[in-house]
Amino acid sequence: MQMTVWVRVPGAMTTRSIAGAVLLMVLCGCATFAPAIPEGYSGPVAIIKDSVKPLSQSKADFFYISEIDGRRIEDSRLKTLRVNQGRGFNMTPSVIERNVPAQRATFTLVGRTEYAAPILALTNTVYQITGKVTFSPETYRSYVVRGELGENYSAVWLEDEVTGKTVGEKIEVTGPSKLGVFEK
Repeated sequence: MQMTVWVRVPGAMTTRSIAGAVLLMVLCGCATFAPAIPEGYSGPVAIIKDSVKPLSQSKADFFYISEIDGRRIEDSRLKTLRVNQGRGFNMTPSVIERNVPAQRATFTLVGRTEYAAPILALTNTVYQITGKVTFSPETYRSYVVRGELGENYSAVWLEDEVTGKTVGEKIEVTGPSKLGVFEK
């Protein structure tokens, strides 16, 4: 007669705990974004638009807001990656414009090179610059995130769409703003 004995080793992972860990990683991998207008806000608004400079069918420089007062919001780079998934080496940028409260806030501005396929990002140069600008958007005024990315100079700023004047401080880097392989 053959007898099977199961021994539980303290600290060892069971199939159930492994499945739970995998499920947790999958669920946490889904990005959730806060609305640009906080819940319950009913005051005046302004408009802030992201921008993009297409460089080819598979490469573009994106300039966008990633956070408002520390709350992560949807941006044009991530939306573009999502809507272009499965298109291979072709990418059509999807630019976001959003209403924001017309009150003093801190905006995280980002300029970043993006490619249609992850393998292109790994094998090519990706520039990135990020910084915070605090200002009070004027009621019903439109603003655009603008920027420039390059080998020796990168910048990202917010400007009034009508006048073209810079609002707040310009975030600049003189020298390389190239990301390393593990930062992409």
